[in-house]
Amino acid sequence: MNIFFELESEVRNYCRSFPVIFEKAKGYFLFDINGKKYIDFFSGAGSLNYGHNHPQIQKKLIEYIQNDNVINSLDMATVAKKKFIERFNKVILEPGGYDYKFQFTGPTGTNAVEAALKLARIKTGRTPVVFFINAFHGVTLGSLSVTYNPFKRSGAGINLHNTVELPYDESSKGFDTIETMELYLQKAKKGCELPAAVILETIQGEGGVHLASNDWLLRLERLLKEYNVLMIVDDIQSGCGRTGTFFSFENAGIKPDIVCLSKSLSGYGLPLSLVLLKREHDVWKPGGHCGSFRGSNPAFITATEALSFWETDELSKSIMEKSEWIKERLTELLNLYPNKIKEIRGRGLMWGIECVDAATAATITETAFKKGLIVEKTGFQNKVIKLMPPLIIDKEALINGINIISECISYCYHHHRMN
Repeated sequence: MNIFFELESEVRNYCRSFPVIFEKAKGYFLFDINGKKYIDFFSGAGSLNYGHNHPQIQKKLIEYIQNDNVINSLDMATVAKKKFIERFNKVILEPGGYDYKFQFTGPTGTNAVEAALKLARIKTGRTPVVFFINAFHGVTLGSLSVTYNPFKRSGAGINLHNTVELPYDESSKGFDTIETMELYLQKAKKGCELPAAVILETIQGEGGVHLASNDWLLRLERLLKEYNVLMIVDDIQSGCGRTGTFFSFENAGIKPDIVCLSKSLSGYGLPLSLVLLKREHDVWKPGGHCGSFRGSNPAFITATEALSFWETDELSKSIMEKSEWIKERLTELLNLYPNKIKEIRGRGLMWGIECVDAATAATITETAFKKGLIVEKTGFQNKVIKLMPPLIIDKEALINGINIISECISYCYHHHRMN
């Protein structure tokens, strides 16, 4: 590992949590250079929903490259892009009644968020954007301005302006935060400037796995329409099937003005980002938002093949069955170790175990890694253990992974009692 300490920037992060050199990956397993096998409950921070090197997707990628097809084309028209747009529209948008246009941005999620923020401001002619406590939307300047974490925001090196922070859904705690939003909009309309948009995640992944209820999302959508404020849903981590439906907001019945997708969109871990926008919001001028890597053709190929998972409801049903089992198992752990676990939250294959403190979460994840499980900490104070296994994981591996977490919590519990 010395080469990384000597020559790679101190900004590196995940390699500190998982301090080995990885060499191979297949399905829901990673292998280090010594051949040790790790169950992956991390999934590339949500970029590998279909696992590592899925053979069906891999085959299409290899064929495309070997046939000397176009790799880089900026935003020019290609066969690969045409096939992706047609299939995404047929498999995802038309069945859900969504009428969106496609904007391919730079390759990472924050590029999609930047484009969405710019578009909302251009469309409305207004500047402020509302975001929520515990939100995470990226680390470029625009995205950071709507990200809550003070440490992440400090990475900007400058003050971040033109955004407004409001409380997320807290209906489970007895607080109606839609009323807070309505009061803000009433005052903004009378005294200053209404926001251009509200940006939100339906499940705040990096913020600690906080969920918005369907009722809250519907009420928010109605309120924003009343004030002519755009709704941007950042579905970068919780989308692409993570919650059991392709979009995380499908069960709520909302139709956001703008949707941001990335991470698992390519289906293979290749960089690909997309902004979906309602037709009436497409006010861009040619070249108004550009970049050299606006849609990668190899990623279009893998993303098109990954859509085959959504032609039937088989994967969706499998995700929800696994979700129920995880919920039952984590509830058992919550009841067994109330002095170590504060709360469990989640949906689909995205679950958070909130520990009583950051030290407990750190001990559990570090011990789990030594036992062959890759799982990360998240949340503003790093107190939440986030479970995001690949969607294709089988029950046996899921059981093995949860059992490792159980062993680590038990270790924390008994170690604490002995001390």
